[in-house]
Amino acid sequence: MFSQLSMNGSSNASGDTTSTIEPEWSDKPANALSRRGHTVVSVFLGLIMVLGFFNNLIVLILFCKFKTLRTPVNMLLLNISISDMLVCIFGTPLSFASSLRGRWLVGRYGCMWYGFINSCFGIVSLISLAMLSYDRYSTLTVHRKGGLHFRKPLLAVGGSWLYSLLWTVPPLLGWSSYGLEGAGTGCSVTWTARTLLSHSYIICLFIFCLVLPVSLMVYCYSRLLYVIRQAGKTRKTAARRRQLHILFMVVAAGACYLLCWMPYGIVALTATFGRPGIIPPIASVVPSILAKSSTVINPVIYFLMNKQFYRCLLILFRCQEGAPEDTRTSVACRNTAAHDKTMVGIMQHAGNTPESLHSRV
Repeated sequence: MFSQLSMNGSSNASGDTTSTIEPEWSDKPANALSRRGHTVVSVFLGLIMVLGFFNNLIVLILFCKFKTLRTPVNMLLLNISISDMLVCIFGTPLSFASSLRGRWLVGRYGCMWYGFINSCFGIVSLISLAMLSYDRYSTLTVHRKGGLHFRKPLLAVGGSWLYSLLWTVPPLLGWSSYGLEGAGTGCSVTWTARTLLSHSYIICLFIFCLVLPVSLMVYCYSRLLYVIRQAGKTRKTAARRRQLHILFMVVAAGACYLLCWMPYGIVALTATFGRPGIIPPIASVVPSILAKSSTVINPVIYFLMNKQFYRCLLILFRCQEGAPEDTRTSVACRNTAAHDKTMVGIMQHAGNTPESLHSRV
C-alpha cells in the first residue's frame, strides 16, 4: 500500500533538514495507543483483511469461470484485484496480529518487508486505477477497430508493476527508509525523518504516486462527462439515463478514491514537514485504515457496478455445482459481453457513433 504514517523516531530525529542521519531502529513507537485503542484497530484490520480477501477472490473466480470476462480492458481490473488481494495476504495479517498484541512482532527486517510490499502493491493498484480511467476515456472518444488486442493492456499491467518497483525499492537502498508507524503495529516510509534524502524521496513519491494519478483521473473523467453530455443532445431519452448512470459511477469512484487516499497523503505531508509530534496516534491510524479499506471498496466500485461482472456474479451464485460451462451460463455471459464490450457497458451505448463524438471533442 502507499504505506502508512510513520511517527517513529520523531523525538530522536535531528531538526536539521540537511542532515543525512536516519533515526535508529526501535520497536517502541514514540506515540502509542491504549489497549482499547489497539483492540479497536485490530477489529477494523480484521474486517478489512477478511472482506478484502474474499471480495477480490470472488473477482478472480469470475475471471476463471467466465471466459467472456477475459477481455483486454479487464486485464487492468484483474491486476487491481490481484494487488489488493496480495495486500490482504502478505501485509494486513502482520499489522492485524501486531495490533492484537499491542506491539510490532517481527523485528526490523520484517518491518522493512511490510513497508515495501504494502507500498508496492498499493501503488500498483493506484496506477492501474489511473490507467483504467484513461482507458474509459479513450474507449469512448477515440475510434478503435474491432477485435481483441491484449498487447497494450498487458504492457500497462507490466508497466504498473515496474513503476511501483521504481518507487518502492529506493528506501531499501538508502533513499529514505521503512520504519514503524504511529501506533507501532505497522511500518511504512519513515515520514518523520528530518533528512534531505528523506524529504526529497517523500516529495517525489507524493508527486509521482498520488498527484499525477489523481490528476489523470480528474482529467479523464471530466472529458468523459463532457462527451456523454454531447451524446445526450442527440439522444434525449436513453442517453440521458445512461448519462446519469455514468455520472453516478464516476462520482462514486472518484469520491471513494479521494476518501481512501487524500486524508492519508495530507497527514503524511503534515508529519513530514510539520513540527515533531504534531500528529497524535489516532490521527495517524485513521487515515491508514481508510487507505487499507480501498482493498474492500475497489471490487465493489469497479466490478459490481459493471453490468457485465454483476450479471456473471449473479449467475455464479445461481449455477448448479459442477457445471461451470453450462450452456445457459455461457449464453448469458455472451449476451452480457455483447451488451457491454467495454469496461462499462453504458459507455458502449453512449459511443455508438465514435467518429461523430470524436469530431465534437
